[in-house]
Amino acid sequence: MSLKVPKANNIQLFKEGYKHLQGLDEAVLRNIQAVNELSDLVRTSFGPNGRNKLIINHLGRLFVTSDAATIIREIEVVHPAAKLLVMASQAQEAEMGDSTNMVLILGGELLKKAENLLTMGLVPSEVIKGYELASAKAQAELEKLLTFSLPSPLTQETLSSALKPAIASKQYGSEDKLASLVAEAALSIMPLNPKNFNVDNVRVVKIMGGSLPMSKVVQGMVFGREPEGETKKISRGKVAVFTCSLDISQTETKGTVLIKNKEEMLNFTTGEEKQLEKIVKEIADSGVKVVIAGSSVGELAMHYLNRFNIAVLKVLSKFDLRRLCRVVNATPLARVGAPTPEEAGYVDVFETVEIGGDRVTVLRQLSVGDEGFDPAAKGEKNRTATIVLRGATSNHLDDLERAIDDGVNVIKGLLKDARLVSGAGATEMELAKRVEAYGAGLKGLSQHAVKKFASALEVVPRTLAENALGGAEGNEVLSRLWAKHDQKGGETWGVDVEAETDGTLRSDQHKIYDSLAAKAWAIRLATEAANSVLSVDSIIMSKPAGGPKIPQQAGNWDDDD
Repeated sequence: MSLKVPKANNIQLFKEGYKHLQGLDEAVLRNIQAVNELSDLVRTSFGPNGRNKLIINHLGRLFVTSDAATIIREIEVVHPAAKLLVMASQAQEAEMGDSTNMVLILGGELLKKAENLLTMGLVPSEVIKGYELASAKAQAELEKLLTFSLPSPLTQETLSSALKPAIASKQYGSEDKLASLVAEAALSIMPLNPKNFNVDNVRVVKIMGGSLPMSKVVQGMVFGREPEGETKKISRGKVAVFTCSLDISQTETKGTVLIKNKEEMLNFTTGEEKQLEKIVKEIADSGVKVVIAGSSVGELAMHYLNRFNIAVLKVLSKFDLRRLCRVVNATPLARVGAPTPEEAGYVDVFETVEIGGDRVTVLRQLSVGDEGFDPAAKGEKNRTATIVLRGATSNHLDDLERAIDDGVNVIKGLLKDARLVSGAGATEMELAKRVEAYGAGLKGLSQHAVKKFASALEVVPRTLAENALGGAEGNEVLSRLWAKHDQKGGETWGVDVEAETDGTLRSDQHKIYDSLAAKAWAIRLATEAANSVLSVDSIIMSKPAGGPKIPQQAGNWDDDD
């Protein structure tokens, strides 16, 4: 007869208010369920036919977008397991600037497949081991699926054809115009060494009115306002950037002044005027023709700046001010006074132009071959191109800007790694086939996880087909794709979102390519996020900090009743 040891109950291990969830049902499966909800939320926004989400954030701002990075940033996910997937998606955004949605839906699908294995009796460590093996195999096979590489001297045509698939997934139907705008802007500011390409040098200015075909690329930095003074155009001039206000400094104490006669009245402000005139004269004598003000400009200072024919532009955004300093090569000054030769910047053209009825200011650096280029200018100038977007509503303009941002980031990724693979879900389909074959040759329990990884890769072509053609038709397209990939040379068959024939197409013939590096990162990050969630077996949440709740009572609190 065995001795029964009584079990101690309610051991006070944690502070009051803690939540402790553990075991397969409470922790692992609940985490998988939370990640699946997040994954299903963004799945319908995947691909060219992805639907938009209307999101109102905590500040009441409205977003209408299918961009997964914006969606997950604005909905503020609080579940700890889902946050792991959000972090993986944010890492993809920081690294490649694209394929964030693929990380979310692939990570969610991997966990959905893992749920079946766990309920069948496999332990999480076996599933994790299988997923790691499958991920390594998928990365190795991905290298062999290289379809096309960008040619070395980049042209607008080749660059825009590589950008179209990435932009089409956000703005289907407008990808031709947007891709050519992004390619033109990027090539106009491409440094001698393309690896030094800075995404920050392609800017976007949104002007309401008109339509997308009226958008254009303006060489230089564009600000949606006119200069403050009378001088509207300057050629080849020094630039001074001030972060402080250009005005007479106020005294710390207030005093009363007694004026006895008219001479005292007339001379009351003379000292201040002379002081300000002296400062502006010093600025003008140092050769400065353009002043950029990061704060307010006083009326008296404006009067003297006009007298010395100095152009004044207000730039109230500190981010724009920082970019401008980099373009004109100036140091922002926190004091009013003449800049030293090292602190002053230089601009080739400062002018005011009219775009669609709005008058805007353009600062431009000229390059070799441009009219008015100064051959004495040394070194490579930091040039900027601005895409001036036209559209009917601010929400549409914001979404166009997000598509352009993706396009510019794709260029940066392609300049690091110019290799491209077949798009339209063809690569994922081929990887699924090869990983499945690899799993069939393995021994041990991990082979089940490898096979589930292969079927999880099918989520990309399936989602593309479902979003474009509907659920039942999507399954038929998937079975046709399997048949085509089983034939010799069928690696490039993908989903035809327009369904002109049978819902499949050869992606290489239609020039639908995806960045190899972006795919590799997405598979790696999705696997890591899924494995992180699977390796958790208990959740311990402390009581949230915070003071007492504010009483929700109306009326005057000071009443004695």
